Amino acid sequence: MYTPAITGTGVFTPDQVITNAELVASFNAYVDIYNAENAAQIAAGALPAKDYSSEEFILKASGINQRYVIDKEGILDPNVMHPLLRQRSDDEPSLMAEMALDAATKALEAAGKTAADVDAVICAASNLERAYPAVAIEIQNLLQINGFAFDMNVACSSATFGIQAAADMIRSGSIRSALVVNPEICSAHLEWRDRDCHFIFGDVATAVLIERAEDATGSYFEIRSTRCATDFSNNIRNNNGFLRRSRPDGVADRRDMQFMQNGRKVFKEVLPMVADHIAGHMAEETVHADDLKRIWLHQANKSMNDFIGKKVLGRTPEEGEQPNILQDYANTSSAGSMIAFSKYSDDLNDGDVGLICSFGAGYSVGSVIVEKHG
Repeated sequence: MYTPAITGTGVFTPDQVITNAELVASFNAYVDIYNAENAAQIAAGALPAKDYSSEEFILKASGINQRYVIDKEGILDPNVMHPLLRQRSDDEPSLMAEMALDAATKALEAAGKTAADVDAVICAASNLERAYPAVAIEIQNLLQINGFAFDMNVACSSATFGIQAAADMIRSGSIRSALVVNPEICSAHLEWRDRDCHFIFGDVATAVLIERAEDATGSYFEIRSTRCATDFSNNIRNNNGFLRRSRPDGVADRRDMQFMQNGRKVFKEVLPMVADHIAGHMAEETVHADDLKRIWLHQANKSMNDFIGKKVLGRTPEEGEQPNILQDYANTSSAGSMIAFSKYSDDLNDGDVGLICSFGAGYSVGSVIVEKHG
């Protein structure tokens, strides 16, 4: 049995930013258009009028100040309200692969390795640009990596599930190393016309290189243990898919073809599931709350993270113990916890223990206990 370790991380951040002020101005302009176009039905009581959003509402509901996106022009156009992305030919790299390539290259550089050192690529994300060929295989080809690659989708938990899959293969000896990449174009599956969620998501790509610890050329994080769990729920859902055109009204502009969630039920049901999952994982590994130097949580909502951090540590986390990045990046699905890990892990000391956790649709939850070496 070999010891798997995270030896390098990388983050691709788009160069376009949407602030809460910009988002609110666009959304409220859309509300004016909608209410004017449907004034007669609204007056007759057949349709409810849409309400304005506000910066105060967004910040209180989520803790988000801004988000990075691939395209802001389409999102902020009140007559469009979604990203406008160029149709690429089949001979060009896909957008998702291009994002992942940037993050993966940074992860390899951070680890002091090249593509020749990689045996496998796992593309783990909440939505994939196409059904086939696998985006992971395209990323493998762009990097000129030998070996194999495959896609994985466990929604917001995709990154930690991908890490477990890679770590298990390394432990068994079937591979020496793997890149786990998480390209998330969340702006494309968000309904920007829905006041309850129009502020939630942003775009990003992350990557981690996982190797046998013995092959590390610098400091690394030993993956001491991984734990994953799922429990089916409809409370976070997206009904889009290849069968859409085969059903009556399947290609209509339907709300359920974008991100949907019952936020109150999610908050009520996911929080105890995650807290119990982490507590069970720590107990299995004889890791106590005082042993944890840092917790890198899924970046969905500040209130959720504050609750989980307090449950795990048995007290309110101190500054830096549970870093949040969603104020700048918003919710980036599976990539969120990995952005936090990438940006807030270098300062840990040899022997320090931390925990990465992601959770979301499924329901799903994955946790990774790591220990710094070097």
